[in-house]
Amino acid sequence: MYIKGNFSFNMSMKINSRAGKYIAQTKGYGAFIPKPLPPDPPLNINEEMLALLSSADRAIGRLDAATQLLPNPDLFVKMYVKKEAVFSSQIEGTQASLSDLLEFEAKSIRNGLTSDAQETFNYVKAMNYGLDRLGSFPLSLRLIKEIHSELMHGVRGGDRNPGEYRNSQNWIGSPGCNLSNAAFVPPPPHEIAAQMGELELFIRNYADIPPLIKCGLVHAQFETIHPFLDGNGRIGRLLITFILCWRKVLKRPLLYLSHYFKQNRGEYYERLQSVRDKGHWESWMLFFLEGVRTVALQATETAIKIQELREGHREKVGQLSKNSGFILLDYLYQTPIVHIVEVAGKIGKSYPVANKLVTSFEEVGLLEEITGHKKNKVYAYQPYLELFDARIRKRK
Repeated sequence: MYIKGNFSFNMSMKINSRAGKYIAQTKGYGAFIPKPLPPDPPLNINEEMLALLSSADRAIGRLDAATQLLPNPDLFVKMYVKKEAVFSSQIEGTQASLSDLLEFEAKSIRNGLTSDAQETFNYVKAMNYGLDRLGSFPLSLRLIKEIHSELMHGVRGGDRNPGEYRNSQNWIGSPGCNLSNAAFVPPPPHEIAAQMGELELFIRNYADIPPLIKCGLVHAQFETIHPFLDGNGRIGRLLITFILCWRKVLKRPLLYLSHYFKQNRGEYYERLQSVRDKGHWESWMLFFLEGVRTVALQATETAIKIQELREGHREKVGQLSKNSGFILLDYLYQTPIVHIVEVAGKIGKSYPVANKLVTSFEEVGLLEEITGHKKNKVYAYQPYLELFDARIRKRK
């Protein structure tokens, strides 16, 4: 049983639930062996869940429609991918912020930033890699392994078999805990291949199950299997977006639940554990669908604000330098941190002309210098970044 988050397993007991059962291992702990999806008895999609499912579906539809109004929706997607990378990585303990990630990507100010920024940068690469591959390759175990390899390359945990299932027992719990007092012990290594094989079959089949329901079930099952030594949480969250894009529910990868999971972290873990211990799939799905609805509405609001921001700023730029100014403004939605040499190359003008343009942007509040230096200055498009909660700190 679970007492204050610690697992106590009686060797004579096998605790069964609708989701699986705990099996005694030779070293005295109990490892959880999940049952294949879908749940049995079937998920009870009652009036409450059906209403929430319908609301979440509508919210996703509005998000898709709102992004179509943007002049370049793909630029909006890129920033949302970066925001997701930050929140998903923070759940795993990294300290890097969105501003850290953006600074890391701006090569001219990369020195001195932490390895946490590299981990977050890897998340962006892994996500983009997976989305690109889904264009010509099915969502499969092979692709999941490839994405994991991209995620873990050259960072903390990168020496723990990236791209391969674990060959030793892992566990989940507070820092310093071990197998005997862990909050949860996933299946032993010899079970992983079969468990993941069953999960792949579920992902590819059962077309009658609504996509959002399937995403919630897959995420919970993946986190329960915990197939890798590191990076399981991030891969599990990526799977949600990959499934929705693969099944064409989303035209663009804009639904990311990491912020919702981070804000409701205690409830998130409690609901997952309740599935394992008591088979409470319905309570988990209600929590998950509420997250989908909430996040989709928030993303829609941001998309609308971006459109309003762009229209207002185009009016300002029109009074400065129409041609070069519009080119720079559009570029800032792709690269919100720039230096003058970069701007000169983008607008096809000399350094003095680019410097004058950047200065005019600064004077009307579109750009802010963030280094405090007299030379090699770097500028941030702060009004845009603040829509994503990412004000760049001025570096001293």
